[in-house]
Amino acid sequence: MKEALLVIDVQAIYTNAESDLFVKNNGRVVSNINKLIKKFRQDKKLVVFIKHEHKKDLSDIGRMFDFSGETDALQFIEGESETEFDGRLKIKKQDIVIAKTRYDAFEKTNLEQLLREQEIERVAICGFMTNFCCESTARTAHSKDFYVDFVADATGTPGTDILSPKQTIKATCATLSNGFAVVKSTRDLCD
Repeated sequence: MKEALLVIDVQAIYTNAESDLFVKNNGRVVSNINKLIKKFRQDKKLVVFIKHEHKKDLSDIGRMFDFSGETDALQFIEGESETEFDGRLKIKKQDIVIAKTRYDAFEKTNLEQLLREQEIERVAICGFMTNFCCESTARTAHSKDFYVDFVADATGTPGTDILSPKQTIKATCATLSNGFAVVKSTRDLCD
């Protein structure tokens, strides 16, 4: 079965300590993601890098941030330093990068077409944030009949207003593992 690694939103907004979305254990998460990238490349498997990015004129923003009621301090704007990939990410110039404007990496992108053209049947999901972009992408991948591996220790989140990062990851994985994905560790996929 052909498998691809989806590396979702490993962007400075999650790894910069000054950011509102800073993930405290981002070093461990990025390290695990890089281990997965190395393993998939060694096995000659597809690696797809996904980046959340909006146009400066916000014409592609849709309802992305209206839940907060604040639209004047939007994030993920093209060209901004926080939107760039984290400098530790093992990405190469020739790698496939897909820009997205929604949590779900399939929405309004060519991701599904790319995976179908490569005859991919299974996707492994890692990146930021566990409970937003990674979870949304996992659910859609399942709905599109891909097998899904959700690499819990290679995802990160700052948590929520009521859950710590660890609790958020645990809750997300508990839901996904009951019908959407197989929850795995970096070690599971690299061994």
